[in-house]
Amino acid sequence: MSRPTEKLRLLTERVLDDDIVFDILTRLPVKSLIRFRCVSKSWYSTITNPIFIATHFKLNEAKSLSNKNSHNGYLLYTPVTEGYSFHEELRTLVYNRDRTVTEISRCNENNGDHMIYLWNPSIRKFKMLAPALLTDPFDSATLGLAYHSQKNDFKILRLVSFPGSLGEPDPLTEAEVYTLSTDSWRKVVSAELSDPNAGRLSHHSPYIFFNGALHCIAANKHCSFILSFDINDERFHKIMLPLDLLDLYQSYLTVFKGSLAYIIISNHRATGGIMCHLWVMKEYGVAESWTRKCVPMDWFHHFHGCTDNGELLITICMELISIDPENLLQNSLIMESNIRWAGYAANSIESLVLLDGVNVSSEYED
Repeated sequence: MSRPTEKLRLLTERVLDDDIVFDILTRLPVKSLIRFRCVSKSWYSTITNPIFIATHFKLNEAKSLSNKNSHNGYLLYTPVTEGYSFHEELRTLVYNRDRTVTEISRCNENNGDHMIYLWNPSIRKFKMLAPALLTDPFDSATLGLAYHSQKNDFKILRLVSFPGSLGEPDPLTEAEVYTLSTDSWRKVVSAELSDPNAGRLSHHSPYIFFNGALHCIAANKHCSFILSFDINDERFHKIMLPLDLLDLYQSYLTVFKGSLAYIIISNHRATGGIMCHLWVMKEYGVAESWTRKCVPMDWFHHFHGCTDNGELLITICMELISIDPENLLQNSLIMESNIRWAGYAANSIESLVLLDGVNVSSEYED
């Protein structure tokens, strides 16, 4: 134990009561709290207590909401594994305010067991979840993670599309929800999903958690739309997309500067290049409030999200870059010849979630 840490322990034990120590510790960063578990048995018990973890998270959330410039987003990516292997390495980087990235952890994941894991890069711990209920050799599933603020809990929505019968072009879609506090799955009965026009899911577009709901792109024989799932009442809703879909090449949902947004990548016939159409929903849920901004691009391979300050993250050729849609400035972030997957977690908040769990593994190093 270092001398400053020992002095802090002696000071708190002699002068401060338990409530004051609890209050002080909740205001410290995660990295310090991980180290301070070794100070004493009482501190270890306090820091790993679920009530302390929830209080610490709430304080960090409040600070994040009051100061938009106080936190950074997480950029995650998986490089292509050389040779044949079920194991891949998930790398986590912080996207700094100066538009640089700093790697903070690496986690080996197993793609061969079809299990779902929760990963907390703040404490470098992951948890293997209980097996899902809806399984089928031919199913196609999408996942979305959400924070349930009313109950200070986390939920995972899993939508599964089963092959339709002959004469039924649209597959049957069912839903189930995992809750972290109970470590269990349960099916969601939804009149919206049983609607014949519920449609099929778009698996290339990840779920977006925004305004207390998860959002993904779905389509039926009539149109494409946004399918949202309210985390509080666990009901599905439809949000209409812009009507002018142009010469659609690829499309993605994202959050752009605090608003739900829809990215459309199309071929630009006039220049022979690529055009990114950034549609922003100024008023949530109101289809008439969609507004468009066009961003020309020389190259495009895949869109991965928007940073907190509104930069577009895309891969082109052999690197991952950010583009400012206002001035078109580009910034190289990752020079990697083979990126299998990449994603950006905006508005990230450091937390101790999973620290108190029993079904967790850790690779934390100071």
